[in-house]
Amino acid sequence: MRGTMKKDLVIIGGGPAGLAAAAAARETGVEDLLILERDQHLGGILNQCIHNGFGLHTFQEELTGPEYAGRYVEKVRSLEIPYKLNSMVVDLRAEGSRKIVTVMNREEGMYEIEARAVILAMGCRERPRGALNIPGYRPAGIYSAGTAQRYVNREGRMPGREAVILGSGDIGLIMARRLTLEGAKVKLVAEIQPYSGGLQRNIVQCLDDFGIPLKLSHTVVDIRGKERVEGVTVARVDENLKPIPGTEEEISCDTLLLSCGLIPENELTNGLGTSLNPVTGGPFVNESLETDKEGVFACGNVLHVHDLVDYVSEEAAQAGRNAAAFLQGNLSGRGREIPLVGTDGVRYTVPSSIDVSRMNETQIVRFRVGNAYRNAYLEVRCGGELLLSLKKPVLAPGQMEQVLLKKADLAGRKDLKEITFRVRTQV
Repeated sequence: MRGTMKKDLVIIGGGPAGLAAAAAARETGVEDLLILERDQHLGGILNQCIHNGFGLHTFQEELTGPEYAGRYVEKVRSLEIPYKLNSMVVDLRAEGSRKIVTVMNREEGMYEIEARAVILAMGCRERPRGALNIPGYRPAGIYSAGTAQRYVNREGRMPGREAVILGSGDIGLIMARRLTLEGAKVKLVAEIQPYSGGLQRNIVQCLDDFGIPLKLSHTVVDIRGKERVEGVTVARVDENLKPIPGTEEEISCDTLLLSCGLIPENELTNGLGTSLNPVTGGPFVNESLETDKEGVFACGNVLHVHDLVDYVSEEAAQAGRNAAAFLQGNLSGRGREIPLVGTDGVRYTVPSSIDVSRMNETQIVRFRVGNAYRNAYLEVRCGGELLLSLKKPVLAPGQMEQVLLKKADLAGRKDLKEITFRVRTQV
């Protein structure tokens, strides 16, 4: 192994989160930094997302995924931020205040980087078939929705001509439209939950506009075919998500796409010994997006799965600025961290705790609900006191929510033990 290189800041991941974090850190005064990306291009998953709808919040215009990524790649290059491509981080460990990043690539072999601070921006991966417990053989024609997206958009190859999609995550919904536009027949989208896992706009634009049926409370219970998929069996499920006998329906197809959720890529985080949130699969972070390992920050889909890349960029820029403040000695030591607790329909919060003394004047808290609600209220409480109540015509798990906490409402409170977030459905 080569000798150890030293850097003030290492950003692991060159997707939208890593690019935005690096740019913000540089603009806040960090000179000695490096982006590590395992792919051959910067930009991450956006390079294969050729549909539009990106950038409305960040740039106030509608861009495709490659165009959105390109804006940040240009920014990184204009700021002369160094990066290494085709470089896989294989280990991350802490030795006192030092963070040791082990990297491997073809040109330099395996080597270590000693960093004063690290930003985790590794993104997420799709949940595979093995995690779904679908019986049947292992024929050709079964793909994750993201793999199919890469085949069609980047490699010019069609995965099949007659498709069923299991799961209504956003990638699956978008691929239903994409396959249809390329001449394939999408028979249906089956979703095991009684609500969709994707954004409402994608249900309308990708399914309704093309006459593709969405069957809620349905799942695939069997796959037919040995060499190639010949069809699937779809059945309704009960309130315990168990198939209901007698509701089976045979659907002929040559392709099954899986769009059943995303998993944050936190093997490195786990190896570092950082505490992970069992709900999100990402690390617990405080108001500075700092994990329980001092000087290690997290942002983007490695922290929790987002629905809009604009929010990823916003969150990552905050992580970059906070990492810069840490390196410059401007992020004061940890004080009393107040837990943020999701309850009564709120599954989690990011951040999961705040130190009021280190808060900005306002603090964004993002979260998801665990069910679909109509005409409900989002409430934030401190002890018995109501801090905030927002009326929401629709709340759904596929839509990430956010609220703003004000430092002025929290500073100086002696009774501040926890802040709770809940859904109230009754007036």
